[in-house]
Amino acid sequence: MKLMRRQAMTCGTFAMMILSSGAALAQVPNTGAGDQLDEIIVTAQRRSERLQDVPVTVTAFGAAEIEQARLRQIDDIAGRTPGLNFDAFPASQPRITIRGIGSSDRGAAGDPSSAVFLDEIYLGRPAAVAFDAFDVSRIEVLKGPQGTLYGRNVVGGAINVVTGRPSLDEVDAAVEATVGNYERLEAAGFVNVPLVQGKWAARASGAVRTHDGYSRNSFTGNRVDDQDTRSGRLHLAGEPSETVRVLLTVDGTRDRATGPAQHVLDLDTDDPTSALWTVDRDRKHIASSTDGYQNKDTWGVRGQLEWDLPFASLTYLGSYRDLDYNVFYDLDGGNSTTNAINISGGNDETSDFSSHELRLTALPDSRIQWVAGLYNFNSDTDRTDTLVIDMGRPATEIYTQAAKLNSYAAYGDATVPLGDQFSLIGGLRYSRDEKDYRVSNTAGTAVLRGSERFDVTTSDSYEAWTWRGGAQYKLDRDHQLYAMVSRGFKSGGFQDTPGSAEEAADSFDPEYATQYEVGQKSSFLDGRLIWNNTLYVMKYTDLQTRRTLPNLSIVTENAGKATIQGYETYLQWRPFKGANLTATYGYTDATFDEFAPEPGEDYAGNRLSRTPKHKLVISPSYETFLESGHSLLFAADYRYESMIFDDNSNEGPERRAPTHFVDGRIVFNSVSGNWSLSLWGKNLTNEVTRTHQLVFLGANFGAYNPPRTFGATLGWRM
Repeated sequence: MKLMRRQAMTCGTFAMMILSSGAALAQVPNTGAGDQLDEIIVTAQRRSERLQDVPVTVTAFGAAEIEQARLRQIDDIAGRTPGLNFDAFPASQPRITIRGIGSSDRGAAGDPSSAVFLDEIYLGRPAAVAFDAFDVSRIEVLKGPQGTLYGRNVVGGAINVVTGRPSLDEVDAAVEATVGNYERLEAAGFVNVPLVQGKWAARASGAVRTHDGYSRNSFTGNRVDDQDTRSGRLHLAGEPSETVRVLLTVDGTRDRATGPAQHVLDLDTDDPTSALWTVDRDRKHIASSTDGYQNKDTWGVRGQLEWDLPFASLTYLGSYRDLDYNVFYDLDGGNSTTNAINISGGNDETSDFSSHELRLTALPDSRIQWVAGLYNFNSDTDRTDTLVIDMGRPATEIYTQAAKLNSYAAYGDATVPLGDQFSLIGGLRYSRDEKDYRVSNTAGTAVLRGSERFDVTTSDSYEAWTWRGGAQYKLDRDHQLYAMVSRGFKSGGFQDTPGSAEEAADSFDPEYATQYEVGQKSSFLDGRLIWNNTLYVMKYTDLQTRRTLPNLSIVTENAGKATIQGYETYLQWRPFKGANLTATYGYTDATFDEFAPEPGEDYAGNRLSRTPKHKLVISPSYETFLESGHSLLFAADYRYESMIFDDNSNEGPERRAPTHFVDGRIVFNSVSGNWSLSLWGKNLTNEVTRTHQLVFLGANFGAYNPPRTFGATLGWRM
């Protein structure tokens, strides 16, 4: 806490210096050396606001940045966002951590702690996180508990992806094609067509992205870690009257890929079975007994109706989504000639989930901005987890799971101005989750993680009040201070691979997080400089953590208490015409206060897994105009992450060394603005890091990040 107090004093001093000198900075003559920075409009509080006006910490990416920097998937966003981390375990089931809060539980009865929303629709299963960021208007990363406005129950944070919406009065279209190393071929495009002038319009977009595998399997002769993704989306929007707006959407994504390239990274010499393994750290090659597969099909429909009443806007938002997911791969990355044991496994899952939301929102010109609503989410998931251990004769263990969830919530939130500069903010939400669950391990040929066969049916319900309260003080349009306290919860659940009937029937409890945050947002030099700072402390209780028991079963349990404290800063500066510098930094100190997983074990003081203390992103760019009127943009991104523990014990080999990543691009834009050509490269220094790892049976198994990739993208826009 001493360090936290020093940071608070430093940040507070900086903020006071910034705000007290704001008038002087604002009076600096504009020499014409630069243009104002682009403003981003976000909906973090369920209403449209300037990013600089929102009294919470939000990292937002606009359409231009998404396109220019090739931000295509969640891992691209995580690389540029302090406080956000992405874990490919495997890539088709991402684990997202925001400010130290994430979940490793992918069982049918579990929930993510940090969630992804696609056009405000909650993607309720990890494998359902599938979208292509082409024709996306913005991506917002909301940090900390979102217990009031965003449901379901988001305890760590939320990523909100907002797609391009139809324009009712103009024809628009764009297309791009990409070639690159590893036989990369991509094509994407969209078209916007008014159907009835000023009344209805349709917008269709689609993308195909393929590349060859990053690693070669010397045992089969094939390449693995490849990509074959196809996605499409169709919006139909209408305004049948001046007070009614309709938006209907259907979208889908098809993924086909081989399994991840797994390796034996380290040996656990305290375990006698470590002698059965051969260490293999060659990122370019594996010798797996199978190439594996990662197949996913997901689609959804969405309907939104808005009706402007005399005192508020009434919105109905409904959705249905379907997921069919199949993955199987070699966990150890070897075969009978390299390892005495071969371990493989995977998951098969079918899920469908639907949601309904009805809300009233104050009109934009209302003095008091408020929103109130009712929310319902339902899901039905059938999942199979398969583990195969082959020591000359394969033994197969199969867990079958079936889970049904009915979730209900009611919420309200308001911002009440007390004068022209000061406002009070408050919100309250009631949530109730009802879960029915069945788990069985009777289908396989053996019991590998436990001691008995069982078939257990159980159920439970969880409810909680979550809230937020705070204050906002605006000195003027360019400067604000805010303070916010928010509380979130994630409901409990059931074990996906328990070792006994008793474990199967025993649910784990909900987890809670309460965040205390103070921040400052300022704009200087006629809008050419933005500097925002945030300090926060989060009290995290009953953490849902995963660990391997002595009988090799993997269970989720509640871990007591943790404190997460940190500082984040965001700086964007346009020093002169054509030049831009963006720098972000996040410090996250996430440690357990209480956690005793076994008698005699005490993890108090240990760091939470998958959370670096330091994360820095620096992105300079410069655009110059040629005599012909064409332009050239030179841009780069540097990202640094400090060391990460992948296990809460903070011991053994499950740790990642600090990383340094560099991306770069040169973009040519025609004078007409219709044509562009981008030469780009990612991981230009060919940095090697571990993307996930797991100790099991005497060895640490894991995978590596993609190598250096580069290519060219040709784009055209009407």
